[in-house]
Amino acid sequence: MSGPLIDKAGAAAVDVSSASGVVYADCRIVHLTAEEISVQGGSPEKLARSESIGLGVRVLVDGCWGFAAAAEVTPESAAALRDRAVKIARASAKLTGERVNPGKIEGITASFRTPIIKNPFEIPLKEKLAYAVHLDSTLRAVEGLTRTSAAMSFERELRYFFSSEGSRIEQEIFRSGGGITAGVGGGHGGSIERSYPTSGGQYETAGYELIERLQLEAGIEQTAEEAQALMQAEECPQKTCTLILSGDLVSLQLHESIGHPLELDRVYGSERNFSGTSFATPDRLGKLQYGSEIVNVFTDPTAPGGLGSFAYDDEGVPAARSPLIEKGVLVGYLTSRETAARIGMKSNASMRAKSWAYLPLIRMTNTILAPGDKTLEQMITETDDGIFIQTPTSWSIDDRRENFQLGGEIGRLITGGKLGAIVKNPVYSGNTIEFWNSCTAIGTAAEHRIWGTPSCGKGQPGQTIATAQGTSPARFANVKIGG
Repeated sequence: MSGPLIDKAGAAAVDVSSASGVVYADCRIVHLTAEEISVQGGSPEKLARSESIGLGVRVLVDGCWGFAAAAEVTPESAAALRDRAVKIARASAKLTGERVNPGKIEGITASFRTPIIKNPFEIPLKEKLAYAVHLDSTLRAVEGLTRTSAAMSFERELRYFFSSEGSRIEQEIFRSGGGITAGVGGGHGGSIERSYPTSGGQYETAGYELIERLQLEAGIEQTAEEAQALMQAEECPQKTCTLILSGDLVSLQLHESIGHPLELDRVYGSERNFSGTSFATPDRLGKLQYGSEIVNVFTDPTAPGGLGSFAYDDEGVPAARSPLIEKGVLVGYLTSRETAARIGMKSNASMRAKSWAYLPLIRMTNTILAPGDKTLEQMITETDDGIFIQTPTSWSIDDRRENFQLGGEIGRLITGGKLGAIVKNPVYSGNTIEFWNSCTAIGTAAEHRIWGTPSCGKGQPGQTIATAQGTSPARFANVKIGG
């Protein structure tokens, strides 16, 4: 894809001088290269490399959006897509009484590249596969394990954005990640899995240096030992007690019970797919005590290394940190230009699309729970009767994001301030508002990490997109434990 061709196609897509009634147009040209490597039980399970190139055009006519996309990136294709999008917008205007007003922003000319040390696509595929095979074979050498796997994936995304407001933005974003899994048992006797550094692996906007930094070999011994111990462990008891969550499990809790409910299109009901709407309606903005006073949450697509990090969203809005919850009180939402205008705010760069073929939706970027002042060790020492649960395995939440149940890979009972017996299949449940208001401690900055979620689903048709959650371990009082 040459620069001049992209510029000509983008310019043709947003040229509305001859398109009667078009008040705004934007165009996204996206070139995605992806690579997946996985080894399971001594054999390569997946070794794939794919590319996708295309162009999507969005227009605003008579207060309604129209969108069209194709895999051909030429000025002629771009102009044809624009005209098709105009027809779709006009047809939509005849069927709905709702009208969109995204406001105006200044045109921007800019470029951005994920800071990386090693381009993963310049590392020979043979070398990456050999490392995955080595990890898996080292796991298989541990006596007692019945299933082993190691996986890595990499993405390079070139994104070009043009708008009729004069924007021309180029971004090159790299995403990398990987992890290992050890399993024990199977058949009628049940099975157990333990993962490192978290279930599904850890992902960041980074180069191949992330794989080296994860030090996956260093996690093999403990991962295998815990998998074997879980196979012999008792089931998680049913009781109400103090709950301490590992940072990666807080990440899932944050994602499901704060991130998704604060997507403003979901709040307004224009997006209902994948677990419905939200209880956090605009009339509660500035009033709802969402959590205890130590709970502070913000969205920050500029966070270094976050899987949801970039410089501009898919409406050309500059990325910036924006508060969502302050001292436990709801103060903001994840917004687009049009939804932000409805509540008298500016967009916080949350409009994103899976690829050139999809309309952008409001999506989480990096949702951050600010660190607190307690170490994990202090939380445990201060707990008389409780449980420490690590590593997410399952989640379930209702259509308004109010009531949930989440599960972890491993639990450790806490008695008299000390970790005790391991228990398997630990789960906990609660109500979103009651749960976050029961938060009594959040881990320090030294224990804070931004955990990547590479495939968050939303939309109709469905889109998966990369998000992240910044969290530390956290403690909650009087939580229902067990199935």
